[in-house]
Amino acid sequence: MDELFAQTSERMDKAVEAVRRELAKIRTGKATVSLLDGVRLEAYGSTVPLRQVANISVPEARLLVVQPWDRSILGDVEKAILKADLGLNPSNDGNIIRVPIPALTEERRKEMVRYVHKLAEEGRVSVRNIRRDANESLKKMKTAGDISEDDFHRAHDTTVQNMTDEHIGEIDKSLAAKEKELMEV
Repeated sequence: MDELFAQTSERMDKAVEAVRRELAKIRTGKATVSLLDGVRLEAYGSTVPLRQVANISVPEARLLVVQPWDRSILGDVEKAILKADLGLNPSNDGNIIRVPIPALTEERRKEMVRYVHKLAEEGRVSVRNIRRDANESLKKMKTAGDISEDDFHRAHDTTVQNMTDEHIGEIDKSLAAKEKELMEV
């Protein structure tokens, strides 16, 4: 049973982390390096993440600066940022690329909040599916006679449910923080 609990907790942790990663990618009107995490470009004969060919910094609250280590790929980096469809307009000065982060309109903020809620709900559903899998494994153990009726109910009603509540609570905390960040003007 301990192994089942460890696996269940690990899977739930991964589901929570996936939600956090998705939330981090969402633009809030503030510049963060993670905004460009999904940007990939053709360089040196293969597709590589932007972070592997450039230094990304945040000198101001609404500005990202991308400095490729090899100036010959400056145009490719600029095109990759445009192609990533992040709503950003990079400007190239020959040495670095400046990426100003536009302020979000009220309508866009509300749209983003709806999207964030959808992501959080998908995370909650994922955690609940993991709970269902754990409960089914417990039922199989009980049927096979590996655990007693009391152990089954204790694990099912307390341990697995507490794990689920804890992980859903983490998703809700991340959601609340992102929502607050989005609604800040």
